[in-house]
Order: sequence, then structure tokens, then C-alpha cells
Amino acid sequence: MDDRTVRAALERHWEASDASDFEAEHEIYREDAVLDYPQSGERIRGRHNIQESRRAQPNTKRFTVRRMIGSGDLWVTEFVLSYDGVPSYTVSIMEFRDGLVAHETQYFADRFDPSASRAHIVERTG
Repeated sequence: MDDRTVRAALERHWEASDASDFEAEHEIYREDAVLDYPQSGERIRGRHNIQESRRAQPNTKRFTVRRMIGSGDLWVTEFVLSYDGVPSYTVSIMEFRDGLVAHETQYFADRFDPSASRAHIVERTG
């Protein structure tokens, strides 16, 4: 797959994620895909189990993609994942094999207040 095709597949994936379209959301994964959540120490094996773990999530989720970057078999998406309106700043690293995601790692970070010590040198973005 060329980079434009992968980017289009990722755009469909994140749009389906935001719409809670669990079928379309998981078309991007290989049957034997692995999903890692390093912060919680969880690993989920297999597209079906990844899909089920997300379907079982009781919160209302919204996805806002901020940036996608990558080429070839390695792509990174920065997005804001809101659970019941509370934002979590998230990075997804996807490794592709044969045109589908073989491995994904997601990192989550909560918003924090800016430091007064650097206020004179920063530009506020949000």
C-alpha cells in the first residue's frame, strides 16, 4: 500500500472510531493484531478481542485527530480522546504488515496547567 492509501485508511478508522462504528473501526486490523496499553500494562491479542474491548467500554467517546504522520509501515496519530467529555491527549503508534495494522501501541496523557516559570517564553495553544 502506498502512503496515500494508508492515510485514507487511517482517516476512515478514526472517523469510524468517533462514530462508534465498531465494524468499520476495526477493518484496519489484521486478524492476529496486537494492541498494547503500556500505562495500564495491558496487551490485547486479535482483532476480535480488540473490537470487543472497545465495544465493552461504557463511556461516551469522541475522537479529534490533531495530526497523522508516517510512511511505509509505521504511522503515528496524535488525537484527543474524550471519555464522557473529559479529554485525554493520546498517541497511537501503528505498525502495518501487508496493508493492515499488525501492532498498535496507545499512550494517554491528561491535561495539566502550564508552568508559571516558563510563561514568558511560551505560546498558548489551547
